[in-house]
This record gives sequence, C-alpha cells and structure tokens, in this order.
Amino acid sequence: MKGEYCIAGASFLSFVALLLLIFVHVGQINTSTVPHGISMATANVSGYGEALYKAFQDPIQGLYTDNTSSPLGHRTGLRQQYQFGLYSYCAYINSSAGQCSNHTVAARFQPYTAITSDMLLNYSQYSDYIFADTTFMNSSYLGDNARTAYFFLLLGTIFTALSLFTGVLRKTFLFFLSATLSMLSALFVLIGAAIWTSIVKKAESVNAMQLAQGIISGIEVSYGSGIYLSWAAFACLAASIVPYMISCCTFRG
Repeated sequence: MKGEYCIAGASFLSFVALLLLIFVHVGQINTSTVPHGISMATANVSGYGEALYKAFQDPIQGLYTDNTSSPLGHRTGLRQQYQFGLYSYCAYINSSAGQCSNHTVAARFQPYTAITSDMLLNYSQYSDYIFADTTFMNSSYLGDNARTAYFFLLLGTIFTALSLFTGVLRKTFLFFLSATLSMLSALFVLIGAAIWTSIVKKAESVNAMQLAQGIISGIEVSYGSGIYLSWAAFACLAASIVPYMISCCTFRG
C-alpha cells in the first residue's frame, strides 16, 4: 500500500508540474484571458513620456498610440505595457486591449528593441542616447540568455510529460525511469527559471535609472507570473523524486 500511495503522490506532483509548465508556454501567444495573464517579464512604459517631458522641458507628442490595430514594430506609437512570453510578446494600451508580435520558437527577450521599434524615430534616437551602455539596452545579452532558458524549459516540460506517463504504467523499472526523468526535468526547469530570474533582475536596473537629476526613467520592468509558475513547477518536480524512488523499492506488481 505504501508503494501505491507513493505512486499516486508522485504522479499528482508530476501532473501539477506539467500543467504549470504548459501555462508557462502559452503566455503571451495571444491576448485572450489566460495568455494575457501569463508572461515571463513585463515592462510598463506609461511613465516614460512624462519623464522625457520633465527631463527636456519640451512637449512630448506622438510618443504613444491608442489605436489597438496598429502593428507592432512600425513606429506607430508606444503602448502602455509590454509583456514577454516564450514565443512572442504582446503590447497593451490598457488592461485588456492589445496586440501580439509574430510567434517565434525561443523568442528573444529584447524589451528595449520592442519598445523603441514602436517609437517615432526622433524618440528612439533620444532613447539610444539615454540608455546607451545599459543592460536594459543590451538586447544581445538578454536575448541570448532568454533563448538558452527556453530550451531548458522545453526539455524540462518534455521530460516532465515522460515522467508522468512512465510512472502510471506500474512497473518497478519504469518507476526508476520516472524518478530519473523527474530529476532531469527538475534540473532543466531549475536552470531555465534561474536564467529568466537573472536576466529580468538585470533588466530591472532601468527602474531606478535617472534621465536627469531626480527624474527616474518612467520605465518599470518586473517579473511576470510565468517565472513564478516555473519555480513552482520545479518545486513539484523536486518533491516528486522521493516518492518515485520509494515506489521502486516498495511496489510489488
């Protein structure tokens, strides 16, 4: 009976982890309710125009757009908030209305590029000068690391699914295989979540950056819910390893 309880517990934890990772993957693939609520990182730029006005003391016109049908990346105006997922990013003019970029496998996390590609050319040139040599502007560093993290999360998701499916077949050898797959998936998810946590933390440096004395940038980068879901999935996978290993020793079928 002990082995049976362990099988059930380990399978439940693997299922929860798989479900969490699926949610991570669907974040920002479109603007519907569930994907909209899940992202790996967010960039709120609603205060950037005000910060520019205070710094330059000139009217800031045409920086933002309120047209939800305007395509991203065509210098038609900033949205209020940008949210980044594993396959695309979406930009929103309010809490519900927005538009998403094209889907790309292992999409690169490039918040500065995404934001400035929506600005009129004169504002993007100002921004290039303001954010020169900052991590926030370093799209190569952020993008390369996000791409690497994606493949770790993808492998972690695949191994989680395999661990779940092999564990329910109720064979001692397969329980050992499930435990091994759980360890691998936990390791991969850990690495992917850690990389994303690190690069968003680096990008957060823009939050305290000053355009002039006492005038902060007006751009606020923060962690998205997808990072927290990734860490929760890791915790479930790590917890499932022990009952899978116990099942190897106690199950008699």
